[in-house]
Amino acid sequence: MKVSPNYYDEVFPFAGEWGMPSLCGLKIFQKEGHTYIIVTELYQDNPGTSVTYAGEKLALQICEKKGLVLEECTYIECTPDTNSKLSFYDEEYFIVDFKSDVQHKYCQLTAEEIRHILGSKVINK
Repeated sequence: MKVSPNYYDEVFPFAGEWGMPSLCGLKIFQKEGHTYIIVTELYQDNPGTSVTYAGEKLALQICEKKGLVLEECTYIECTPDTNSKLSFYDEEYFIVDFKSDVQHKYCQLTAEEIRHILGSKVINK
């Protein structure tokens, strides 16, 4: 289950749960004066904590390393398409609102919404 490098601009090392060395795909870009952070699950290439489980801890590490303010960014988690027959490996994008309660923390984006956000950065597998 390799993830296409088209999903990210860099592999970002982070400290996962209990300081476990972990990796995620990372794409940061500006659009219409707004900063978007997209983290991508790397599955077998990540020896540690998943991006979903790392959550806000990962977001804060990215912001610290990149000189960003989390509250001024849109943070998106990506589960990339791995061409698996299992539906839970289909491509999905979620905006994460760390200030919301658990029920409203994740908002799944439609294909049209993610195309609008990514624009020319659309993922071509």
